[in-house]
Amino acid sequence: MADIHSARVDAIRRMMAENGWDAVVISGSDPHGSEYPAPRWKQVEWISGFTGEAGDMVITQDHAGLWTDSRYFIQAEAQLEGSGIELHKTRVPGAVSLADWVAAHADVVAVDGRSQSIGYVNEIREALFRAHFDPDRKPDYSIVDVPDMLDRIWEDRPGFPVTPVITLDEREVGESRLGKILRLRKFLMAEGKDAILISALDEIAWTLNVRGSDIEYNPLVISFLLVTQDDVVWYVEKGSEDAPDADTVDSFAELRADGVEIKPYDGLSADVAGWDELFCVFVDGKTLNYSTYMMLAGMLDESGVYVGDSPVPLYKAVKNAVETESLRDAYLEDGAAVERFLYWLENSVADGRTVTEWEASRMLTDFRAQIPGYRGNSFENISAYGPNAALPHYSTPRSGSAVIEPHGLYLTDSGGQYVFGTTDITRTVPMGECTPLEKEDYTLVLKGMIALAMAVFPEGTAGCQIDVLARNALWRSKRNFGHGTGHGVGFYLCVHEGPQDIRQNFNTQPLLPGMVTSDEPGIYREGMHGVRHENILLCRKAGNNEFGRWLEFETLTCCHIDTTVVVPGLLTSEERSWLNAYNASVYERLSARLPSNVAAWLKEKTSPLK
Repeated sequence: MADIHSARVDAIRRMMAENGWDAVVISGSDPHGSEYPAPRWKQVEWISGFTGEAGDMVITQDHAGLWTDSRYFIQAEAQLEGSGIELHKTRVPGAVSLADWVAAHADVVAVDGRSQSIGYVNEIREALFRAHFDPDRKPDYSIVDVPDMLDRIWEDRPGFPVTPVITLDEREVGESRLGKILRLRKFLMAEGKDAILISALDEIAWTLNVRGSDIEYNPLVISFLLVTQDDVVWYVEKGSEDAPDADTVDSFAELRADGVEIKPYDGLSADVAGWDELFCVFVDGKTLNYSTYMMLAGMLDESGVYVGDSPVPLYKAVKNAVETESLRDAYLEDGAAVERFLYWLENSVADGRTVTEWEASRMLTDFRAQIPGYRGNSFENISAYGPNAALPHYSTPRSGSAVIEPHGLYLTDSGGQYVFGTTDITRTVPMGECTPLEKEDYTLVLKGMIALAMAVFPEGTAGCQIDVLARNALWRSKRNFGHGTGHGVGFYLCVHEGPQDIRQNFNTQPLLPGMVTSDEPGIYREGMHGVRHENILLCRKAGNNEFGRWLEFETLTCCHIDTTVVVPGLLTSEERSWLNAYNASVYERLSARLPSNVAAWLKEKTSPLK
């Protein structure tokens, strides 16, 4: 495989030589800034063989590099071996960003602007300016936009995905699409703009109350959405009266009844040509692709395109009463499926059965698939035993995956998509005897998860201000983890969403009642083991007093935490009380949903830790 990827890099270099480009930048995203692109836009994977969810490449005539973060360092080193592609680590001390590196090594930079956001390209442009600035000379650098540049060498490139569209009604999501469109029109009035062009697919799905499956794990439809004070236009590949499936036909009829005009995906530029010269459209620079921005700026001039932050991420992050109640049900259903899986796994390994990581992953999916309303997994299952769990985003191979042995730790990180919610859960469980270090790491990570779950904090607090709660026990033992502690979770949407998060980066977005966020500290020892505990938290009000208004978390996840490898002496009495109360609540809420043998097993698993 290394020869294939080397050949693909060479093909890009020939294209560079033919066009006079010093460097080519390849992004790991799609025309809508998606975290999980459809196969057509898995360009980094096609060139390099790297399958991680976060990675970008730079290719020059004498260097090829992949930039990714600590979640993927071990995986990237293995997958790039022999390809001639060098790993560049990000978010570590002394790291050189992709933009700064390319600016130091190139004057003419080619980008696929259709798969790179305005903000991403501007980072490169600003780095080039800094590297080439000379007050006495005209700038000698340039960025060349080459949309879909790989088309000329990617002979079997997958086509544009086309899947059925469904709609959700107000009873399912708590707010009609007309209500959401009215919110956007009020936003436009406040901003003094004529229109907003929404390009992020989860924002479009939320606004129109539509879902699809154009992208694996994400119930999204590849499209653009334009909202003005008078019109709503959805630019979507399925915009034909002769749509082949009944779901799409019915969905389009519902949308049109609410005043949504449906046009072809590539129809935006024709409409822009007819706009008044004083027309001003609001766009989000983090998600709108550079090529589309340049088209708009070219037709309207730059004063007609206002770049700001879309209001939709915050709208959808704050779940309404219907969504939060449905999510509670989702985590009960999902928790019961995970409990059935853990029971099966523990007994299968204890009975001497040969169980691989891949088989375990498949069985977990099978248990979830039995839930009415299941629509697939919310991301690729992580099923990792022993040393493989030290890779935070381990991709379980179908063939050659490790056998789960009756000792050490097994980690599973997974989630489901249901019509009534999106779930995400990580459990690390002992498969038998564990080493003292495994037990200690397990307990320290658990202390961090509990500390965040118990947090009470004043209104206006951002996630970065409480991230330390999940790290303190590890830090006191001089241990740490490189990824964030918490991400937002959608409602039958993307498992990762913002604008809130809980991590060390200085994101000033306050946590608000109704926001759903993960709580997932971890620790990873290369070649040994990994531990991560993850519950999902709902932010809610905790009362007012003379010191202000207060917030706290409700734990939505309902699945026991194994206490057999906890080091009791490392827990405070308050932590022990929380753990015992949580496990007791899990048994109380799930026992009636489980087969009698699984319920009996769970009763034992949730017995109080002394």
